[in-house]
Amino acid sequence: MSSPVPLRCDCGAVAGEIAVSPGAGNHCVCFCDDCQAFAAALGREDVLDAWGGTDIYQTAPAHLRITQGQDQLRALRLNPKGLMRWYTACCKTPVGNMMSTPRSPFIGVISRFIALDAEARDRAVGPVTSWVLGRFAKGGCPPHAHPKVPLSAMPGIAKLLLRNLITGGHSPSPFVVDGAWLVEPELLSPEARAKLSPS
Repeated sequence: MSSPVPLRCDCGAVAGEIAVSPGAGNHCVCFCDDCQAFAAALGREDVLDAWGGTDIYQTAPAHLRITQGQDQLRALRLNPKGLMRWYTACCKTPVGNMMSTPRSPFIGVISRFIALDAEARDRAVGPVTSWVLGRFAKGGCPPHAHPKVPLSAMPGIAKLLLRNLITGGHSPSPFVVDGAWLVEPELLSPEARAKLSPS
């Protein structure tokens, strides 16, 4: 049985919910340079933790509903083959990351978009189970993080993707209309992307 978890951008113009059920998602923190660059591009480094990590809940796009403000959704790609990185135009709240196809069976919802405090969020979606790509963290790899992606995290990710593929987790998606992206993404130039690299 699934439970609804509320979603809301910082200014409240965009809202919705995720249907959460046991085994339907993974909760992780990613320290990669692209996640840090995305926050920097939005001027929202405040969504990162002290090491530059982004708290993410990985699930299927079909588990999300946007009930208000869908017209405020925008997308950014850091390079031509990069992820679709969704955010809100109204207040630049990061929303989530998807693979580069509208049939993506996966979205990593940025926890800032989950309208719960950290304690309530962890009760709703489960605790963080992996801290990945710590080699990109500010100040060096945190002691609780893996420098790359730990092998222990692979089965959970593979299970999530396989489950979403089998169950058609890509659709319906609030980010896709008639088989195409809701909006065309902004593509950063190589020069603009380079300026966002963590120092």
